[in-house]
Amino acid sequence: MKRSQIVLMLVFLVLTGLIYMSLSRNKKEFSKTIKEEQSTIYVPVRKVKNKIKKMTLVSYGQISPNSEIIVSFEVQGKLEKGKDIMKPGTNFSKGQVLYKVNNEEAFYSLSARKSSLANIVLNALPDIELDYPSEKSKWLKFMDELKPQSMLPELPAFKNNKERMFMTSRNIITEYYNLKSQESRMMKYIYVAPFSGTVIQTYAEPGAIANPGGQIAKIAKTGDFEVKVPISMDDIELYRNKSIASFQDASGKEIASGKIIRVSNVINQQTQSADVYYSIKAHKGEKVYNGMYVNVAINKEATKETMTLPRAAIKNSQAWILKKNKLELIDIMISGSKPDSVFVTGLTDGQIVLLEQVDEVDKKVKYEGIMR
Repeated sequence: MKRSQIVLMLVFLVLTGLIYMSLSRNKKEFSKTIKEEQSTIYVPVRKVKNKIKKMTLVSYGQISPNSEIIVSFEVQGKLEKGKDIMKPGTNFSKGQVLYKVNNEEAFYSLSARKSSLANIVLNALPDIELDYPSEKSKWLKFMDELKPQSMLPELPAFKNNKERMFMTSRNIITEYYNLKSQESRMMKYIYVAPFSGTVIQTYAEPGAIANPGGQIAKIAKTGDFEVKVPISMDDIELYRNKSIASFQDASGKEIASGKIIRVSNVINQQTQSADVYYSIKAHKGEKVYNGMYVNVAINKEATKETMTLPRAAIKNSQAWILKKNKLELIDIMISGSKPDSVFVTGLTDGQIVLLEQVDEVDKKVKYEGIMR
């Protein structure tokens, strides 16, 4: 091979190697760039700077019945309907029979015992006529009124202790009060509404067997509601001092007013809030319903250091902060609101807070904030 050909071949190999090395290096840098871009997520953030604001104190709560009862029986038997068939949403009046338990067997047993008592008194009449002739008429009247279908008559008054001891020896007094107990138990076969209200839920239908203590239905008193409102410990005295409050629906319309009934002594450790219970009375032409969410406001302005955030940044009284390229969830308290934003406390000056919620946080991902 000629020398010139050898030189050309060497030059070709050197150039080829240089080109290959250059391309490899660029490929690695490109791959590294792509990898870095894929492992970094940019999120909108804002630096926390609390400002003193003057605002009307607002919180929220859910309406619940002041009186709610589980219907059950103390006796066993076949369940029967009352005046109406009870279904969720059915309204009823105070004193209305809601449910009955078949008492036919108990009624016959009570009637038999009344006849037995009448027979005992009848057997004692000859001795009464002999020893207490003046008292015979009252015992005859008692026997006449002692009817199986009627309530027990009053036990005749005893003339003296001697007569009482005689009636006791004949087992008349014991049997009488056993019957009074059985008669009182007959009242437990009927459930009468203790108030006017609505059926919330039913657990058994007519035809089923009612067992002692078994749940039949859940009922709630209508027109008598309360609202449980979580209040920050920083604001609780302001709410307590201004006991009267107004209630607004989701659109901001004032629909009711009320006042504090009681304040819980148990504090939520995460939110540092206490539950305050308000009565609620709808304004004329307005209605409030069980389970309805309302905002509660007091007409007293408070000066507080707060941070303004968009509503999208808050979920379940929590917000995300960015710390060393990682996201951390912290608890906050909403102390006021506007249509598109909220005023919150619980953030520290200098923290970097996200302006939106993150559904799932990847610990392997690096988060970079974009200031807004």
